Amino acid sequence: EEQDTIRKSSVMLDLHSSWMPFSSTWKYGILALAIFFLLVALTILTCQVCQLQKCNRIRRNKRCHRRGWVRMKAVNGIWGKKMPPLLHDASKQSNADIKASTLMLGRSQEPPSFSEIPQGRAMDRLTVCSMSSDLGLLPHSRGTLKFSLLYCRERCELLLSGLEAWGLPSCGCAESAVRVRLLRHIPSHIPGLQCMVQEWKSRVVKNCCRPAFGDHFVFSLQDSEVEKSTLKLEVQRFDKYSRNSVLGEVRVTLSELKASQSLVLCKELQKTTKDIVGEVLVSLKCLPISQRIEVGLLKAKTTSPRSTAEKNVYARIDVSCRRHREKHQKSRPRAHTPLIIFNETFLFHMPEPPAWDCTVLISIYEVDSDSRHLIGQATLGKRRTSEAADHWGLMIKSIQQPVAKWHPLLI
Repeated sequence: EEQDTIRKSSVMLDLHSSWMPFSSTWKYGILALAIFFLLVALTILTCQVCQLQKCNRIRRNKRCHRRGWVRMKAVNGIWGKKMPPLLHDASKQSNADIKASTLMLGRSQEPPSFSEIPQGRAMDRLTVCSMSSDLGLLPHSRGTLKFSLLYCRERCELLLSGLEAWGLPSCGCAESAVRVRLLRHIPSHIPGLQCMVQEWKSRVVKNCCRPAFGDHFVFSLQDSEVEKSTLKLEVQRFDKYSRNSVLGEVRVTLSELKASQSLVLCKELQKTTKDIVGEVLVSLKCLPISQRIEVGLLKAKTTSPRSTAEKNVYARIDVSCRRHREKHQKSRPRAHTPLIIFNETFLFHMPEPPAWDCTVLISIYEVDSDSRHLIGQATLGKRRTSEAADHWGLMIKSIQQPVAKWHPLLI
């Protein structure tokens, strides 16, 4: 019996050893080896990622150096997203401590001489070129724009062609385009009131120091309206690292035109100015206890619509205070008439009263079936024009009392 018991125990040990092929030492050894290979793989992967980033950085620097790009530090650090142009200008004035980085301006190219202008039509072509000097543009020049105008009295049409620019600052950085507006003076109690008859935009030219846009624009213009009309051309710069900007403008009074004679102009770009196209009645109300400001949009007077079709308009209100921007609000759509009645109020949260150095931008848009057009903008704030600053001061003094005042609509 003892021998049977010993034999059975040996069989059980053999079966148990058959179910355990590896000992604990082997198991821990295999686990350590797997962890080692995992660490090696992670190290190789990290090295490859670092090398790829280094190669991309070197390639990007070479590309920037080859194209002559000049990076500009964004001055719109207040806003992280796109915003209307007048609001950005107001934010730059209210944050004087923000300094723009220096732009490296390339040497301006010399403008074409009179010999380069075709002489085949010397009898019906009048050439007028206003240049700073024979050797080129002045160092502080914004650039030069060349174009030709022809007014056909029989067809009552104004032809604009031959758009070309040179001497633009930082010409190799971004894309350039020209926006053309035909304005007409309107007699009114508002000094300088104008109506935007038509608006066009040229094609975009990329990475060119002397862009030739090659567009032809035709404006329908009656003979009696020529004396009251002005042509405004703005050269715009599109930069993917910052917001779109306007380099300068050229204004031409169409009273200088003569019928059936082409006028070729070479004019230096001037500082952009705004035009008055209407006025808006706005009320402001200060609520210091709840830390809010109430903006009341009451009425708006605009010039006649650009077409006879019935269109709707709406207003957008943007409020910014120092480095904080409130979410914009929109009014309900209204019919576009010479007198638009809104009668709506909008509440915006404001910080503590001592820090109420804010800006309110009111933009009125005309809505088409597939797009929208800006009619005009009005800016209110402490650091704006005298009328806007007076309105803001009256609001601060009249606690919890609305103060209404008319403000011009600019475009």
